[in-house]
Amino acid sequence: MKTDQVNELLYQALETERGGQKVYETALRCAQNSDLKKEWEGYLDETRTHEQRLLEVFAAFGLNPEEQTPGRAVVKHIGESLVKAMEMALASGTPEGAELVAAECVVHAETKDHQNWELLGKVAEKMTGDGAKALLAAYEEIEGQEDHHLYHTKGFSRELWIQSLGMPAVLPPPEEQKNVETQIGAARAEHARDELI
Repeated sequence: MKTDQVNELLYQALETERGGQKVYETALRCAQNSDLKKEWEGYLDETRTHEQRLLEVFAAFGLNPEEQTPGRAVVKHIGESLVKAMEMALASGTPEGAELVAAECVVHAETKDHQNWELLGKVAEKMTGDGAKALLAAYEEIEGQEDHHLYHTKGFSRELWIQSLGMPAVLPPPEEQKNVETQIGAARAEHARDELI
């Protein structure tokens, strides 16, 4: 295993969680749908916990959580760009339009976050030592939450768009109603949405 690249993934994951908090704080200012707002409030709390778990992993690996890398700088820039996009939507569009932008921004952020945790899980399975134990414990706690964040927000984003187009939407989305936790479950929920209208 390439230690430098494992460390880079950890730095990017920490930056993703920190930026994700700012994304959720801004997205909550955009949220109009009460179910979505409640979801995002929960995700923000979980994202704060994810940062704390990663700081524990950093301690186990002996890494400085404030060290900057080129990849981490890119992740930070993307997170700041997502926040700026939502702020633009709030300033110049309708509340409904800002909510759509926010849902898309959360999907972008959660896609990176989800991938980070999938990769960290693969690292934890192959490594040994105290760092690997801490990483595996964090992964087992967090990975399912990341699935939930991504698949449920994708469902909200889709249904809010459908509603904005003047078609019947399923809100909360099928992913929420069926408590989807996997990619297969998300595909099945989306496929079954017409039965819920």
